[in-house]
Amino acid sequence: MQSNFTTEPRALIRRKGYRLTPQRQMILDAVREAQGHCTPDEVFARVQRKSSAVNRATVYRTLDFLLRIGLVTTAHVQNNQVIYEMAGQSPHHHLVCQHCQKVTQISHELVQPLFDRIEQEQGFEVHTDHFMIFGLCAHCRQLPKPAD
Repeated sequence: MQSNFTTEPRALIRRKGYRLTPQRQMILDAVREAQGHCTPDEVFARVQRKSSAVNRATVYRTLDFLLRIGLVTTAHVQNNQVIYEMAGQSPHHHLVCQHCQKVTQISHELVQPLFDRIEQEQGFEVHTDHFMIFGLCAHCRQLPKPAD
């Protein structure tokens, strides 16, 4: 999957035959301002601070639009919560600690051999440039385990 990080959003949206409306700009800015992952509710809250005229449905539709054209990426975290972030120059993935919630970014090169193996063994071509692996970070692994 190819991201459009290096393409100026207005030019990319126009090239795809759409307009960068004020609402789209506010929502794109809200995702960008989050400087990482944000939920649709967090995007909505940021947009509401600028304009109460933008409703929740517009935020959800616009996030879906930005995802389809490659300006944002998405992942599902614990409890199937959807999060968004600006698309990067290259694919990347995350390790999410289920105890402390720390998120560590890992390179695509680290998981590419897994994708290659899946294709070789399963005949399945992986089309993702952003996913999360859940577990325990090095620190939390050292903590005493609760008694059952």
